[in-house]
Amino acid sequence: MDDYAASDLPDPRNADIFVHVGGKLVPRSEAKVSVFDSSVQGGDAVWEGLRVYSGRIFRLDAHLERLRASAHALAFAEIPSKAVIKEAIRATLEANRMVDESHIRLTLTRGPKVTSGMNPELNRAGPCLIVLAEWKKPVYDPRGIRLITASVRRNSAQTLDSKIHHNNLLNNILAKIEANVAGVDDAIMLDLQGFVAETNATNLFLVRAGRLLTSQPDSCLPGITRGVVLEIARQHGIPAIERNVSLTEVYTADEVFTTGTMGELSAVLEVDGRRIGSGLVGEMTRRLQGLYRDKTASESQPLSA
Repeated sequence: MDDYAASDLPDPRNADIFVHVGGKLVPRSEAKVSVFDSSVQGGDAVWEGLRVYSGRIFRLDAHLERLRASAHALAFAEIPSKAVIKEAIRATLEANRMVDESHIRLTLTRGPKVTSGMNPELNRAGPCLIVLAEWKKPVYDPRGIRLITASVRRNSAQTLDSKIHHNNLLNNILAKIEANVAGVDDAIMLDLQGFVAETNATNLFLVRAGRLLTSQPDSCLPGITRGVVLEIARQHGIPAIERNVSLTEVYTADEVFTTGTMGELSAVLEVDGRRIGSGLVGEMTRRLQGLYRDKTASESQPLSA
């Protein structure tokens, strides 16, 4: 294995997983990239999180399209086709016998450089695809989570466009450190104007008088789970608005919940010491959680699709 004992892992089954790295399936202990890889040299990579439901992946094509679009925006010289990526995912899940309760971290780096440096012209071997599948249930407590507001701001299009799903996540990591120090689950990140962007790991929704309210995706990632919630709202006649959201609106909302592939829909019970609504999982949040589960059960994609 690596430097950790199986007992240190959140799920001991992950001690013996196989990882797809650079075209090969290798045991966890051998899953490595070169010190010259662009992800090591400068966080120069793109990624996606995928969840496996009963042998199928929810919104697989949408995730792969975003991965490839992000790589194109970063001017990767070569980008593997969706078919190639799907085959790597299929082989990885098959090798690990994973059909459920699994999460995939899909990464595409610009690849190794011929010498250390920032210049992408030093990348001449093509990109490196990594498929890391782990046994992992949704990461947040189903009873709800607590948040603080971070001092670190979320990137805007003036700096590094949040619509590129890139691996340069240091501002998010700094925000997560603030959450850890405060003893809460995650941190809300504001944009450069002081409006709510998202958390360090998820998108954020408010419920006010039966309506959904969420930030415009200007300084936040327009998450795929976020999009599914907006789709559910349209299908079920739930009013939903995208606009600037202030912290005061968060504090005084009837309900707040986060959305993301790793955590699905998670109720927020407290923000900056303010109780949200009743301090329990709200009625609208429960309804949307159920409707989201229905979608993952009925609309997840087989890898052959």
